[in-house]
Amino acid sequence: MARFTLPRDIYFGSGAINELKNLKGRKKAIVITGGSSMKKGGFLQRVEDVLKETGLEVLLFEGVEPDPSIETVFRGAKVMQEFEPDVIVSIGGGSPIDAAKAMWVFYEHPELTFDDIKDPFSIPQLRKKAIFVAIPSTSGTATEVTAFSVITDYSTHIKYPLADFEITPDIAILDTDIPLTMPQKLTAHTGMDALTHAIEAYVATARSPFSDPLALKAISDIYDSIIDSYNNNVEARGKMHIAQCLAGMAFSNALLGIVHSLAHKVGAQYDIPHGCCNAIMLPYVIQYNSKVCMERFADIARMLGLPGGTDKQLTDSLVTSIRTLNDKLNIPNSYKAYGVPEDQFKATLDFIAENAVLDPCTGSNPRATDVELMRKVLACTYYGEDVNF
Repeated sequence: MARFTLPRDIYFGSGAINELKNLKGRKKAIVITGGSSMKKGGFLQRVEDVLKETGLEVLLFEGVEPDPSIETVFRGAKVMQEFEPDVIVSIGGGSPIDAAKAMWVFYEHPELTFDDIKDPFSIPQLRKKAIFVAIPSTSGTATEVTAFSVITDYSTHIKYPLADFEITPDIAILDTDIPLTMPQKLTAHTGMDALTHAIEAYVATARSPFSDPLALKAISDIYDSIIDSYNNNVEARGKMHIAQCLAGMAFSNALLGIVHSLAHKVGAQYDIPHGCCNAIMLPYVIQYNSKVCMERFADIARMLGLPGGTDKQLTDSLVTSIRTLNDKLNIPNSYKAYGVPEDQFKATLDFIAENAVLDPCTGSNPRATDVELMRKVLACTYYGEDVNF
């Protein structure tokens, strides 16, 4: 038996923030957000205004950092325990929404430790105290519809992807006005994150007839719009915001693979944005995984109209097309080209490989792996060498 889980309601389009009025009947809302971008754009104020107009008492929790820490999670949970909201609203990029998901867990279950929920599907039942509303500002993580939250332990430089359907939001609001505020670099990184989600979902071991169409539609729409979105086309920004959500619906249920396993560890070690890590890693992992699921990658290439008569030629075309996208988005095609010093890479290679094998995303990768194979894939990605093993 398999399972397919999404938020109960997804509101989308220009001005979708106004749908917060559907929370009428609730009493208190805490709003979790990150830096100042949502405040500068007026979106944070709009959220607060709609909630108050609907009759809710509102408390703001601001300043969630990029790659949120365990400490921030527990600080937010303590504020929730004192305020006792029955609605948790998070607006911003993946970081504040991920942090708010984890805060939610410890608000409802203050007896737990972080170690208690690190293993996949170990989070106890939620929604006894509050429901969760996610409003994404970036077009990549799709955390507004997923069962995942990535939290960083800065003492060990390890990112932990929490995974449980309990933390799938109840309501997702995709207001297509919000991503218009994204700078170019963030647009590039989040867009490639979304593409990685969709491609990994299409080949993951937990894929299904429900996730496959979502993944393929997301890939098609991302290819159609990512470059125009990067170049600030308004219509393309809106299309990317929806496409990344489709990718999220796919991977939240089909799961991911070792692009993410490695990127979670690489990003924490070298301070590289997550989407950029994925963009660099993706072509190499496609080459690695093609040994066992080349026909799936060929399906993607064929759908995109890429050249090739055989599955191998089509897969090679897909790899080339992703590297071309990276070039157009000013993303390097290796970690060495990104600027990671070789001595630092060599010093951390074993640590990254060992921890990547333990990452929850590794279990759903289509091709089995171990520490030595992870080392080889990572070395190819660092030096820019094709994976042919």
